[in-house]
Amino acid sequence: MADHEEDLRTALRMSMQNSPPEPKRSKPRDGPAGAPTGSPEESSEVKTRRLQRELMATAAEKRMLDAKKASPSPSSVSGSAGSSGSGLAAKVVRKDKELSLEEVNLGKGLSEEDAKQLFSMVFGAEVTKGILAQWSNQGIRFSPDPETSMGLVQHEGGPCGVLAAIQAFVLKYLLFCPAELGKVVPNMDHNTGSRTLSNSPCVASNNFASLTEDAKARALIRSMGEILFLCGSNKRAVIATLSVIGDDIERSKDSLDDEVSALKLVDNALFSDRNNVITKSLEGLSIESAADLHKVLRVNTYTTRESAFKRLQAVIPVFQSRMGALLFLISALLSRGLDLVQADRDDPSLPLVTAPFGHASQEIVNLLLCGQAVPNVFDGKMDLGGGMSLKGVSRTVEVGFLTLLESLNFCKVGQYLKCPKWPIWVVGSESHYTVLFSLDTTVQDENELEGRESQIRKAFDAQDQSGGGGFISVEGFHQVLKETNVELPTEKVDLLCSTGFIVWSEFWQVILDLDKSIGGLKDSTGLMGKKVFDLYHFNGIAKSDLNGSQVSSGGETPVQRPRLTKLRVSVPPRWTPEEYMTDVAVSSGSGGNESGGKVTEIAKPEPSQHAPLVDCIRTRWPRAVCNWIGYPPSIV
Repeated sequence: MADHEEDLRTALRMSMQNSPPEPKRSKPRDGPAGAPTGSPEESSEVKTRRLQRELMATAAEKRMLDAKKASPSPSSVSGSAGSSGSGLAAKVVRKDKELSLEEVNLGKGLSEEDAKQLFSMVFGAEVTKGILAQWSNQGIRFSPDPETSMGLVQHEGGPCGVLAAIQAFVLKYLLFCPAELGKVVPNMDHNTGSRTLSNSPCVASNNFASLTEDAKARALIRSMGEILFLCGSNKRAVIATLSVIGDDIERSKDSLDDEVSALKLVDNALFSDRNNVITKSLEGLSIESAADLHKVLRVNTYTTRESAFKRLQAVIPVFQSRMGALLFLISALLSRGLDLVQADRDDPSLPLVTAPFGHASQEIVNLLLCGQAVPNVFDGKMDLGGGMSLKGVSRTVEVGFLTLLESLNFCKVGQYLKCPKWPIWVVGSESHYTVLFSLDTTVQDENELEGRESQIRKAFDAQDQSGGGGFISVEGFHQVLKETNVELPTEKVDLLCSTGFIVWSEFWQVILDLDKSIGGLKDSTGLMGKKVFDLYHFNGIAKSDLNGSQVSSGGETPVQRPRLTKLRVSVPPRWTPEEYMTDVAVSSGSGGNESGGKVTEIAKPEPSQHAPLVDCIRTRWPRAVCNWIGYPPSIV
């Protein structure tokens, strides 16, 4: 034991020397001819020896401290000396690292002007300490519960918009693009894993408990990187971290792994406590002003996906810390550019985090979903006249958005957000954001009724200047009829135009009663448009859960965890739900699926269950009937 401690102390003494000790040999040290004595250029051998001493000293220090805790020294003087020696060794190791700042690349701080603009843009001038606390205490972490292990957990109100957007992209990779997780990402101009609707159908697994920690971590890193490049117009990503996190944490993990591998000195003690170190570094840290941001924020800009993803991999524990959600929002804003963010908005004077509850605004959610901080959810721009317009979503998105507010007629979600490339949607309510998704990409495919409705609705919305109110002018109506090849009888046109404006619901009813030969959708079979499929809803806030196997019995306390609910969705034919509840006999000769003149009876659906989420689903699939087991899915 004495010999072992002596070896450790020798290692410490070696690490405290300013130059490599002279080897015990008479032969002079080899070196390049003509090299001056004390040259600042290190040979590979000298660098290897220095790194070896650092690793040995760190390992020795940790073992000595562990031994001291297990068997306290009887001499207080020797204990003090040991602490002094360890502290000096740590200072020397840190000094060596400070000499390699270019390798560590800690990032640069924001200017005072940029810090003021950023803080004012996010929180405004009258933000409360409560809202700041919400945004300073939410990390980006997966649920420890096996049944919801694919989901990010929310502990504080407020940052749910950021978490839900990241969650949607994480699901995209876990469910539909798992092969991408093991690849080195090239510098691409387009999002990875994109898909055209009606092509490459895919059905993912619902065995979420089988997901490995490595797969989830890779999906999270890919998702964060994709979002940041989306905000940076696929040209750059800015990654924000904190100066209070030491350079020993922010050192590139790949670089450090390479050094350790080369030395054949792998010591898990160097990496095992990163999260604990970060937690301690953040003790007492609060961001309550622009001055605080200026003091602690550090940013790096990356122009290739590979370099950005490596950086995210190295600092992912920082985003898992309590500052994670705020740092990611700041990264997204800086990737877009503060001036461009303000130009995206209709009213740049309002803070992005809304009062009085500190929720993420629609601008934040849109920035993360489509790369632009526009405040509206309709497609394109809405011209208000006089050179004024409102900004909406300008292009197709990877994952979409639905909102309860549309069912209440407060807004109209456009086709870009309603029909994304992947069957995943962030769901907004008055106070919270959650995620809805399907494992089957074909739920996005349109049947004949939906395709025709989308075509007509798109033409109608292009003429709608009411802010999504669902009515257009007579002039706009005639343009819609022309673009969609609908040949309405004169008496129908006169009836619809009698009030001076045309309402969508009345126009659509006329289309449904109009024969297909003249542009309508009259369906003698009554089967056109019927669909049955499954959806899943994830709410990251821990709630009492009685779903599935979690049913409580005997007065037991329900499990508190994020909630995942499976919904069976049936979209009936074009008639009303009341008509659908009756049995309808359809002859195969008029379009049924049976042969030989048999009669097919349409089965009655399950009794409909209702929750606010169903109203959101019906904005995407009108007249949808939903069923589930256990508690109703919650969007609050």
